[in-house]
Formats: sequence, structure tokens, C-alpha cells
Amino acid sequence: MEHRSLGSLRVSVVGVGCNNFGPRLDLARTSEVVGSALDSGVNLFDTADTYGATQSEVLLGQALGPRRDEAVIATKFGMPLDDERYGAHPDYVRRACEDSLTRLGTDRIDLYQLHYPDDTVPIADTLGALGELVAAGKVREIGCSNLTAAQLVAARDAAIGPAFVSVQNQYSLLTRDPETDGVLDACATLGISFLPFYPLANGLLTGKVRPGQPIPEGTRLSAMTPERAVHWLGDPLLARLERLLGVADDVGVPLLTLAVSWLLSRAPVASVIAGATSGEQVRANAAAAVTLDASVVARLDAVGEDS
Repeated sequence: MEHRSLGSLRVSVVGVGCNNFGPRLDLARTSEVVGSALDSGVNLFDTADTYGATQSEVLLGQALGPRRDEAVIATKFGMPLDDERYGAHPDYVRRACEDSLTRLGTDRIDLYQLHYPDDTVPIADTLGALGELVAAGKVREIGCSNLTAAQLVAARDAAIGPAFVSVQNQYSLLTRDPETDGVLDACATLGISFLPFYPLANGLLTGKVRPGQPIPEGTRLSAMTPERAVHWLGDPLLARLERLLGVADDVGVPLLTLAVSWLLSRAPVASVIAGATSGEQVRANAAAAVTLDASVVARLDAVGEDS
């Protein structure tokens, strides 16, 4: 498994998204996923205090157990847990970190990420609190999620101590916004790593979904609410999916491999974080990280350009 730099951290180019831990997976199945990931060379585990109403962190910590030092734990704060626990005020940043450390059963968080911008708090204040956590050895690196290019620049300008080393936004073959909204350019200019979430577009890019055929039972897509299905299963995305499947068939490479490896061909991308509900899925995701021929990358690029 190839590893790339994320600040001072070295992370596997495929990571595990832990939002299934708790809602869909109990401790036994979480342990299967975590163990299979580590055995496959995957070391990045991305969770958040809100995942599974805090249970994702608990289960991840328990599943890692004595293998904690093999893992890079990334978690997040800021999204509402209740009426009191939310936001990016320094007092809450400190509280949220202590709570996550307790749930994870660890003495440090490798990558601590602001989950969503808080316009009510100056970013300099948030960064100051995060810097205190770094100085105390409770956090190794800090990152963010769902920030715009302008917010990334403002955060770097405001940083006196530690600065964000990563940003986690939605990016996939079916969602190309970071290419046009300036975020990828900002990453390149500021030296910030990019971590795509929803890299498999809620399962559309696994190769298991075919336009015009029933959605496989037991998948996230099959359980999606009608409001979300309007987007994810609407004609525009399915039309692009059909073109991507055509490319996969033409070049003889599984769509899953194309989806993961195309993202890794983007310079700022440090790791592709994909959810998994079994050891088999983790191993498939890990095996999907390959180097694509430039001509294949160009064909995949064109699917987005002609949409």
C-alpha cells in the first residue's frame, strides 16, 4: 500500500470512512473491518463525534485495541451533537477534544478536523484553541472539512501557530466541484492535502449499480430517503454513470478501481476515504489503488467535461 504525506503524518492512499460504525455495524463487524484494513496496509481511519451519535468513535477505539499505534485516527468536531455541543468556539473545541479522546480510548488524535465552518467564531480563535491542543500533545495535526477556497485562504492567513494541513470535501467522478470552485487550486497554492469524501458517490461508483436495473438490496442507496434519492438516483447522475461504465468496459478496468485511482491521480489528494461494511469491501477498496494510464485518466476527465 502506497503512503502519502499529510502534514507530518504518513497515510495510506486508501482510508476507511467510519460512519458505518454504530449505525450499521456492531463491535464484532467493526473489528472485522478495522482488522482487515490494517492487515491490508490501510492505516487511516476517518470518523467524527457525530457519526453513530458518538458510537463510531467508541467502536473504532475498541476495535483498534492494542493495534492503536498502527493507525492514523482522524476525527472531527463542530457539527451539532445536541443543543449545547456544537460549533468552533475555543471552549467547545477543548471540550470536544477531551470527549473524543475519552471515547476513542487514546491519548492523542492524529488529525483533528473542524467538521463545518462556524461563521459566529473568528477562525483565528478556533485555530488558537487547536494550537493549544497540539502544544499539549493531544492532537498531532489539524484539518478541516466543507470549507471554501476563500475560507481556506482566510484560515491560513489567520494562523499564527499550527495551520490546517488538510481539507475534506466531496469529490468523485460524479461530483467534480473542487475542480471549479477553487478548492483544489487553493490546496496546491497553500500546500494543503485534499481528502475526498463520498469518493464512491454513495455506492454508485462501486460497479454494482447499473442504470435501468434494480438497486442491490442492503446498500445505502437502497435505503435512501426519497428526498436524497432524487439527487443520487436522478437521471443526470445515472446518465454520467452509464458513460463511466462504458469507459470501464472499454479499458477492461473495474469502475471501483477507476473511481479510486482517478482521484489519486489528482496531486493534492492524499488519501481516498471509503466506507466499508465488511473485510471483503475493505480489501477491494485497498486493491483499487493503482496507477492509471494517462489516456484512461483523460477519458474519465472528459466524462465530467461533457456533462
